[in-house]
Amino acid sequence: MSPRPHNPVLGVFWMLVTGALFLAVTAVVKYVGDGLPAAEAAFLRYLLGLVFLIPMIPAMRAAKLTPRIWKISAFRGVVHSLGVMLWFYSMTQISIAEVTAMNYLNPVYVTIAAALFLGEKLAFRRILAVVAALAGAMIILRPGFRELNSGHFAMLFTAVLFAGSYLSAKLMADEVSPAVVVFLLSVTVTIGLAPMAAVVWVTPTVAQLGWMFLLAALATGGHYTMTLAFASAPLTVTQPVTFLQLVWAVLLGWLAFGEAVDIWVVLGGVLIIGAVTFITWREHVLKRQAITPAPPATKV
Repeated sequence: MSPRPHNPVLGVFWMLVTGALFLAVTAVVKYVGDGLPAAEAAFLRYLLGLVFLIPMIPAMRAAKLTPRIWKISAFRGVVHSLGVMLWFYSMTQISIAEVTAMNYLNPVYVTIAAALFLGEKLAFRRILAVVAALAGAMIILRPGFRELNSGHFAMLFTAVLFAGSYLSAKLMADEVSPAVVVFLLSVTVTIGLAPMAAVVWVTPTVAQLGWMFLLAALATGGHYTMTLAFASAPLTVTQPVTFLQLVWAVLLGWLAFGEAVDIWVVLGGVLIIGAVTFITWREHVLKRQAITPAPPATKV
């Protein structure tokens, strides 16, 4: 079968739609706020989102799952569950811009972990890009120059956990279809979050359930349009577009939630995005199989 021809304009369009959908996810989580505990909100997002797995059932039934796949899937379910819960918590503690900017660290951590555990070559240029991204994180956090709260530390751990999740997805994608990977993630995360949600359970209102279902629909739509973007154009085209998500996040926090615009967060985020874009470009130049996900891919 011949490869599908690239359409850069269409790829950029779908990535813009993806950014809008994930920004809407962020807005819903921020709006719901402390109304529901983080673990419960995350659990409801995945539980209500199970309805979107129905079209994937045939692929799941046809898949031949080995013990290795089950083990990797279980590991991914654990780390992704913890990551999602911490992400929801961070959204209630720090600004939308900070969460968005720090979320761009996920691909950087994936690059480091791939070199450590999967034998990926970490060339000097990529090392410089990783250092630049970490410097961007320090600009955002500015330890010693301002007070850091639990939300900042939660986002740092979130990035590490999501990196572990997506490395696991890379290993699984070599053996099973993408539909099976998504199906297993959704089910294992729902199971993984259930006991944590039960401990802090607060009976949700009908309105809160409605918001959580909307959240699940937006997140599912975002992952789908992101797939369309990747199918339409290479990462070297779609990756830079993700910068706009930081711009929209700053504007959303300022206009909708009264969050002050922090120029240091913007500068740090730009530095991280630049580093991630460079890593992606190098992957394209070297014609190697990219394992680094675009920042939107690390969303819930």
